[in-house]
Amino acid sequence: MMTPGLRFSVRDWWAWAPAREGRAAWRVWAGGQPVEAAADAAAPSLPMMLRRRTTAFGQKMIAGALACGDYAATARCVLASRHGELSRTLGILRAQCAGEPPSPAEFSMSVHHGLVGLLSIHTGNRAGHTALAAGPDSFGFGLIEALAGLAERPDEPVLLLYGDEPLPEPYDQFREDGDAEQPLVVALALGPVAAGEGALVMSAEPAANADGPAREPAELAFLRFLLSGAASATAEGGRMRWEWRRDG
Repeated sequence: MMTPGLRFSVRDWWAWAPAREGRAAWRVWAGGQPVEAAADAAAPSLPMMLRRRTTAFGQKMIAGALACGDYAATARCVLASRHGELSRTLGILRAQCAGEPPSPAEFSMSVHHGLVGLLSIHTGNRAGHTALAAGPDSFGFGLIEALAGLAERPDEPVLLLYGDEPLPEPYDQFREDGDAEQPLVVALALGPVAAGEGALVMSAEPAANADGPAREPAELAFLRFLLSGAASATAEGGRMRWEWRRDG
């Protein structure tokens, strides 16, 4: 049975993938109209302290959050990622195999919420954060977590930060449907629906075709829906069928 719809508004967004940077490029990909050049500023550059403590992919994640302006410093944050920065964990395992102690910095950043913790320190954000992993349904459950928090406290915005990258060797042999084929970062600043504003509505139900052929991942399906102006969109993950529609 489809869950009751969760109503929300996207106040700001940012996305990154190789060869697809900036809002204009994503709107063209989605079939929508590009934004004006003045509104398509690049993601902010990170200070040296953050660059030293993050991987190249982690830098894109934090830059995506910072591209949403004040939300990075004031909103509660939900980080969703299927594998997180697995390359860090792999480096720790290789060090142990070589008889070397793991780097304390690498170990502290290898936990699933390491990046969002670093982001909160950088911005001075004390609103709290949640990190989750839910296989191929990570984006969908991350969005539900964010919207549930928004429904609980509608006066407090929520920032959803999603990111994943392909499994590194030798774990690439365990790749499954729904694993990232290329690095992807999505940041969504979410707020309640204002009076007279058209709402986005999200619903979910158990997937009827969970073992069927792979389809467009939910994170890309949602971006295409958001940016193209389509009336509705659906996506199926490992366990769930996700649906979004416009109301008003």
